[in-house]
Amino acid sequence: MGFEKVRTNIRLILLRAFGFLSATLVAAAIIVLVLYKYVDSPKEKLLKREIEQYKSQTKQLDKKVIQLRDVLAELQDRDANIYRAVFEAEPVSANMRKAGFGGSSKYDELTGFENTDALIDLNKKIDELSASLYVQSKSFDELSKLAANKTEFLASIPAIQPITNKELKRVASGFGYRIHPIYRTYKMHTGVDFTAPTGTPIYATGNGRVELVELGHRGYGNHVVINHGFGYQSLYGHLHRVKVRQGQSLKRGELIGYVGNTGTSSAPHLHYEVIRNRNKVNPVNYFFNDLTEEEYAAIREITEKPSQSFD
Repeated sequence: MGFEKVRTNIRLILLRAFGFLSATLVAAAIIVLVLYKYVDSPKEKLLKREIEQYKSQTKQLDKKVIQLRDVLAELQDRDANIYRAVFEAEPVSANMRKAGFGGSSKYDELTGFENTDALIDLNKKIDELSASLYVQSKSFDELSKLAANKTEFLASIPAIQPITNKELKRVASGFGYRIHPIYRTYKMHTGVDFTAPTGTPIYATGNGRVELVELGHRGYGNHVVINHGFGYQSLYGHLHRVKVRQGQSLKRGELIGYVGNTGTSSAPHLHYEVIRNRNKVNPVNYFFNDLTEEEYAAIREITEKPSQSFD
């Protein structure tokens, strides 16, 4: 028995080896692609969890920014319509409140991400809020200086309700057009009516001097006018009894008389007016010294409802 020597072609060996290696690499690549697409690595899982947390936090921050913007809007409204009115200061212009805060290139670093639009929108809101807060803080700085120079003015302005009314249940009719209870005509009601039993105490709403005491007036009945200076006066109508005299100096909170039903009146009540520079204005705008923000909002709502006046 003999053996035959077999000669192997080197080229064929190399081709077979290359084919095996190629098939192995292709199979490995397919496995890697499948794993890469459908199976997350521990690091990828961690990153995805972090991304979801960032998305959730971004949404929460967006809600907080909107809430803060609403609070700022309320402060701006009070600043323009109450605080600056009190100090007779010019309101901050809308253009100044909406001052620019940078160009569009400011947010270039936030581009190219999955949540680019949401991130840019949130950052814009925060920047707008920051700019508005800065303007508002400057406004309050100015008001603070005005307050320091107007101690006497603040004590004189008619800034409280003329009768005890913490429960806000005694306001019957507000400032504006109302149906007159006697003449049954639709006419301007130039004050606020407080319902209260005859004999309820009435107090001066600011420091001042009694300018007028008139008894038996056909319209206001027994009434008192106080001159507070700085262009302000207050009127108290339909009193049962008057406890002050003309020319008398008064401090805020001092007794001036008692609720009654004199003059053109349909029931015991106090008709109260605020006059600024000879123009009758809404007294509710000046009830800021003895009311919380919630009480102030409530009394505004009460007085703005259509109703019949008592005089």
